[in-house]
Amino acid sequence: MFGLSVRHTTRYSYRTAVGFGEHRMMFRPREGVDQRVIASRLVIVPEPVELRFTQDLFGNWVGLARFDAKSEELTFDSYVMLEHTPNLAAETASDVIRPLAARFDGYGEGEAADLSGSIRPHFPDPDGEVKLWAAKFLSRHGPTDVLTALSAMTKAIRSEFRYAQRLQGGCQPPRETLRLRRGSCRDFAMLMMEAVRSLGLAARFCSGYIYCGDVATGSVGAARRGGGHTHAWVSVYLPSCGWIEFDPTNGIVGNTDLVRVAVVRDPRQAAPLSGSYMGAAEDFIGMEVAVDVDVAPHHHSGAVAPSAPNIGAAPSLATSLLKVA
Repeated sequence: MFGLSVRHTTRYSYRTAVGFGEHRMMFRPREGVDQRVIASRLVIVPEPVELRFTQDLFGNWVGLARFDAKSEELTFDSYVMLEHTPNLAAETASDVIRPLAARFDGYGEGEAADLSGSIRPHFPDPDGEVKLWAAKFLSRHGPTDVLTALSAMTKAIRSEFRYAQRLQGGCQPPRETLRLRRGSCRDFAMLMMEAVRSLGLAARFCSGYIYCGDVATGSVGAARRGGGHTHAWVSVYLPSCGWIEFDPTNGIVGNTDLVRVAVVRDPRQAAPLSGSYMGAAEDFIGMEVAVDVDVAPHHHSGAVAPSAPNIGAAPSLATSLLKVA
């Protein structure tokens, strides 16, 4: 276990003062056995007249801000400190995971009903290109171990596809990523999701942050891709282990260095920030996004301080649901 700090800043610029509609943000990490928020601070300029927090149907934290002021800039500055516990169990759990044959039927009836939306492919594959590619990871000599197949797929994307940062637009179709052998982290995540789904497994899209440094030295790790902005990877449901994470951009099996903010069925449900403004189209100049993930201040021997300068304590559930005027 070690402490991480995440600062995520987004700034919109306009040629003249404009009004703002409601903005929806997903900045706060999900909490679980492998990560726990210690402190958080969110500064929005101009200050909203109402800021409230709720949880969506997947249990992700969502902030909603309403404004009555006009401005030439709109800035969201989120700072979070959390405890992060790398979970390497996925790399050693192959002996307890059911074998994967060409047609996986390991989900029970109840599981299949609840997972159906995450099993069904979301992109057309009329020629079976994605499914054929996924089948390459199945053994031709009897059943294939689930973890072996998913790990091999994760590492194949990392080694055989070229990473290209793309800050605008949604996910490119998985067939296009397969043909180009190039894409962003969300393109790689979408390809793996659809490949996994073609084998009958449930997969979800994960959005959050990645730590690119070395915990011991604080130096930046050149091997990690996706730093400086939000990052995307995949979560797959395995009957014996639950939801296990795979980052095909970096070849990571498990949650090492990954800070989970949103887990959704469709990438469009995980937009870090969305909203509107009242003005002409030409008023919009641009958007700047910066994400910095580092070892948390006062990190020592796997512990993180309960607070840090200018950072409020993490709100409890009851506090988070209050409307703030």
